[in-house]
Amino acid sequence: MKRIGILTSGGDCQGLNATMRGVVKGLTKNVDDLEVYGFYDGYKGLIYGNYRLLSPSDFSGILTRGGTILGSSRQPFKLMRVPDEKGLDKVEAMKHTYHKLRLNCLVILGGNGTQKTANLLREEGLNVIHLPKTIDNDIYGTDVTFGFQSAINIATSAIDCIHTTAASHNRVFVVEVMGHKVGWLTLYAGIAGGADIILLPEIPYDLEKVIDAVKRRTHAGKGFTILAVAEGAISKEDAQLPKKEYKKKLEERKGHSVSYELAAQIEEKTGSEVRVVVPGHTQRGGSPSPYDRVLCTRLGAAAADLIVKGKYGYMVAIVDGETCKVPLEEVAGKLKMVETDSPIIKEAKTIGISFGD
Repeated sequence: MKRIGILTSGGDCQGLNATMRGVVKGLTKNVDDLEVYGFYDGYKGLIYGNYRLLSPSDFSGILTRGGTILGSSRQPFKLMRVPDEKGLDKVEAMKHTYHKLRLNCLVILGGNGTQKTANLLREEGLNVIHLPKTIDNDIYGTDVTFGFQSAINIATSAIDCIHTTAASHNRVFVVEVMGHKVGWLTLYAGIAGGADIILLPEIPYDLEKVIDAVKRRTHAGKGFTILAVAEGAISKEDAQLPKKEYKKKLEERKGHSVSYELAAQIEEKTGSEVRVVVPGHTQRGGSPSPYDRVLCTRLGAAAADLIVKGKYGYMVAIVDGETCKVPLEEVAGKLKMVETDSPIIKEAKTIGISFGD
């Protein structure tokens, strides 16, 4: 008998259901006696014992379904050691639920914060397998995360749609793409969508150089300019501020992101008509792309293989196109940033894309 727990934690994305399906199908084909317990709303279900025994039919027909059949929630890692409002020790509660169900392994699907808690549970003696999920593609130790390609498709489609209206009205458009700390999604969607300017958190921008890039297109007879701007894009001036001052500035924006600030500055300095488009959570929604369906199936199958072999404490990664296991302690807490001198940045600059630096 193998008893497996499974949960999805953090922000949702395309491919969570497909990955769980891959895990369970892989186990069903290779384990004679199997019980799978699904925890609702991420770590919250593990903490408060909100779960149910799942059957193979629960994983049928969900390959193409977005979101997560188990629900999700954000449980900040920095608060995991802090008792809840009733004084409950969250870590001890999770361990209690795990042992109560006599689980052999806990399969955890999530991003960076989720991964850190998974590693914490490993340190506490639980058998865990982590599957790397995030549209940001910022998990260290894997070439790609599931959800990333699906989000690229949606963000690229948004930029594609902007081209015609931008050209019709000779406007400047700022398309805000998700990504607070890293710019992988903005970089790929920006290149794929033919953006003229791409602004990333990793490359603080010089406003004057952004303005110059807009003016150069105007002087060249181009009637419009499209900027792909990450949520976490930051100016060189703001990047030099102490963290407390910058945080205060963000609060003073009153919900308006850097894209609106940038749009106002461009409009003031160029006289151009500027519009802001925010695809927002559409980038997390809908069905997983065919690429992600394949990736999710591979990751799920690889996780099932590790469980069958009794190998725990790993993240299942994609490295050089192959699935592999990476020790959690080697990757937990690390971010995979866009390197400013990476080939893809150099190649984008070669074709004339401005990064405002």
